[in-house]
Amino acid sequence: MSLSKPIYTLLGSYLEQLFEHPLRTKALTSCVIASSANLVSQKLAGVKELNKDSVMAYGLFGLIFTGPLSHFFYSWLDRITNDTRFKKLFMVLGERALFAPIITGLSLYFISRFEYKSHDEALGNLLTQYKSILRGNWKFLTLPVFINFNYIPPMLRVLFANIIGFCWMVILSTKRRKAEQRRQQQEQAKTK
Repeated sequence: MSLSKPIYTLLGSYLEQLFEHPLRTKALTSCVIASSANLVSQKLAGVKELNKDSVMAYGLFGLIFTGPLSHFFYSWLDRITNDTRFKKLFMVLGERALFAPIITGLSLYFISRFEYKSHDEALGNLLTQYKSILRGNWKFLTLPVFINFNYIPPMLRVLFANIIGFCWMVILSTKRRKAEQRRQQQEQAKTK
């Protein structure tokens, strides 16, 4: 029981902040989870030297985009589907048809920009990876989105999405790193 008291205290503090300052709490939570996901991805890849720019880029994306956009989009979905018979279905379809494509595009472009890449490099990253990553998002994240809208209280939906997003960001970060390594190898081959 001694372990559970600090956990309950932390959970209580989090829920209090979530209730009193929902946008700020969701943004900060998204920042921490996104940074952690990138860190885990780098560790799993066995990188010799931690890419701090990448960790910061993912954190900034979570802080500026993922947390706030999820907060506003989920609130909007709740309002527009309020009195419909198929509310949960419309919410899942809305998230999959609108939010997933937008957040995928934003992540591919802005994470590259936050890593100090040029507009052309970020746009190239977006154009080459967008379709495959969006298809993977739809394929692997539709069930967790369904669970989120059907079984998770509205106040905790962004947190649940962030926890699922942690796993997805580890995959995304790994795919982006491999694509970057291939691009660097191709450039080196051209210069030889």
